[in-house]
Amino acid sequence: MIKVSNIHKSFGKVEVLKGVDLTINKSEVVSIVGASGAGKSTLLQIIGTLDKADAGSIIIDNQDINKLNQKKIADFRNHKIGFVFQFHHLLPEFTALENICIPAFIAGISKEEATEKAIQLLEYLNLTDRKDHKPSMMSGGEQQRIAVARALINNPSVILADEPSGNLDSQSAKELHQLFFDLRDKTGQTFVIVTHNPQLAEMSDRILTMKDGVIVCESDNN
Repeated sequence: MIKVSNIHKSFGKVEVLKGVDLTINKSEVVSIVGASGAGKSTLLQIIGTLDKADAGSIIIDNQDINKLNQKKIADFRNHKIGFVFQFHHLLPEFTALENICIPAFIAGISKEEATEKAIQLLEYLNLTDRKDHKPSMMSGGEQQRIAVARALINNPSVILADEPSGNLDSQSAKELHQLFFDLRDKTGQTFVIVTHNPQLAEMSDRILTMKDGVIVCESDNN
């Protein structure tokens, strides 16, 4: 599903990624761990096409990202990649239902179809009673699950999560982690998760450890 080859990235004179190689299979849940500053989030942003590498190649779902122009990259990202961030980035003026629908609207899906899909996701996540609530009326765990539903609305091949449980209490974090694995089993999607949470990392199929801009260790949890 994802093949990254010899990725380099610098910010000014600071070399953050120093030749990263990795392969992630379809329906895998892979955690990327390491100390702050190791390059984990930068790598995730580049895999997610939110940032561009200085050198190297990325192939996602058989598509060579380097061969796409900016418009096609944006379209690919909208259809193929879902994002879940530590800070859920829900729009405060919109309801849960409206927040979930936004990527679908960007993809050109009709309001009727987007709403139907969003309601199905709310039902799956046991959040139907929150559909008309704005973020300020929901708990942190509920907001993060709404963010997950938003990531899923276009049925992407890949979900990228950056410290998704970083702001959650332990019970909400545990529920969110289990949700990722339930979704993988139900939909066959591929998850790449940057985390400092050892419990989440241990649940994953594989753990990739980064240090000083490269992957230094890979462990298989199966």
